[in-house]
Amino acid sequence: MQFTTTVLLAKKTATGLPVPSSVIDALGSGKRPPVVVTINGGYTYRSTVGVMDEQFLVPLSAAHRESAGIAAGDTVEVTLVVDTQPRVIDLPDDLAAALQVAGVRAAFDTLSNSRQRALADPVSQAKAPETRARRIAKAVEALQG
Repeated sequence: MQFTTTVLLAKKTATGLPVPSSVIDALGSGKRPPVVVTINGGYTYRSTVGVMDEQFLVPLSAAHRESAGIAAGDTVEVTLVVDTQPRVIDLPDDLAAALQVAGVRAAFDTLSNSRQRALADPVSQAKAPETRARRIAKAVEALQG
């Protein structure tokens, strides 16, 4: 499904791509489908449609805006395709081991893709070993609670 929209800025940094309800209906995969987003025919990423204030939106992070060469207020051509590929998180080995030892790996595996990323990405992005260890401990604690 292709449509034209304006990059929305909400609050200070949150941005999104408003999606017409007719597009959501035409996709035929519910109100919050996983999608492959292509902007202006050149930049593609995976996301999930969300709803904010009764408006359908595809999140658009600063990294995606920069990579696509767009900013809030720009008018863009968007193509959405239902994403049928499994979403797999690259789990750092040390985090995977810690989850196993703590007995919470099964709990991790039941989480949504976005929640898994919220636990795994900070570990992957840590530069200092101490930071990495703290973030692993925090992820384990979140699953134990």
